[in-house]
Amino acid sequence: MDWRWTDSLGVALSGHDLPGRTTDLARAAERAGLGSLWIIEDYFDPGAYALAGAAAAVTERIVIGLGVVNPYTRHPALVAMETAALAGVAPGRIVLGMGSSNRKWIEEQMAIPFKTPLRGLREGVEIVRRLLDGQRVTYAGEVFAVHDVALDAPPPAPVPILLGVKGPRALALAAEVADGVHCSVLASPAHVRRVRATTSSRARADFRVIAYVLVAVSDDRAQARAWVRPLIARYLGVLHGQSILADAGLDRARTQPFRDALMARRAAADLVTDDLVDTFAVAGTPAECRAALARWAEAGLDAVVAVVPDTTDIARQLERLGRELAPAWKTLRCR
Repeated sequence: MDWRWTDSLGVALSGHDLPGRTTDLARAAERAGLGSLWIIEDYFDPGAYALAGAAAAVTERIVIGLGVVNPYTRHPALVAMETAALAGVAPGRIVLGMGSSNRKWIEEQMAIPFKTPLRGLREGVEIVRRLLDGQRVTYAGEVFAVHDVALDAPPPAPVPILLGVKGPRALALAAEVADGVHCSVLASPAHVRRVRATTSSRARADFRVIAYVLVAVSDDRAQARAWVRPLIARYLGVLHGQSILADAGLDRARTQPFRDALMARRAAADLVTDDLVDTFAVAGTPAECRAALARWAEAGLDAVVAVVPDTTDIARQLERLGRELAPAWKTLRCR
């Protein structure tokens, strides 16, 4: 499996206005020399496959990642169909991220049963992988089933599957059935170390760990850090009480004010201290960002996928990522 794209930085795209910007941003990311472009699918934002197809169609080299989709809103057979079509547009340039999503979106808002999510993820990965491998599949699981199904046009090259998971049991599943782990926003170097420790004994030799990391670079240190504070505040509220934050040393009492602000729809960027920026983001001058990247590399991260705040000039940020930060990451990776 070709993992050379991890030697450069990646970038993630999301947002309600993304459809009109996807092709321009994809071209800009490729011009900047970035290794991968990831489409974040949050319900009920624009769908990942359409945007990934648009990005794939206007690029030639950059890897296109889906980060992440689930087997509930798309049956595993449909995930395989869509992924195979995308791989036909961009052979050898597609990475599939899969996760179980969450009960609020799946069950509460869409009335789709959210039964045994880890079991569903295991079954979904097995069905998708076998179909992408060109097999004719009959499978009867607890959550998903297919009978005598085969893709008419399997991918011309293997498609790596990464799991977007956090907890110990889910990480153990990733080590068993996937090619790597895709860590969410607000991963920290400490979280990456836990992912490595949890998966190392069972994972294959080329198992990869990548992460969404908030990134902002500027000659004005204070400005770069101001750009990431609102996103840190938001996600501290969203992820309140989860193990990913405990890995970074944040207990529930520390993140409760962010949860309260999120529920009240109040801004909480002013609560984000410098130590939180240092823990969860790569933000500052180019030299400071390069030093921060070293901490992630030392923790065992294979690829940084930059989540660039949409309050910045994103095209300019992509150019600076490629010119000022990506070479440092490649050096760190090749040590």
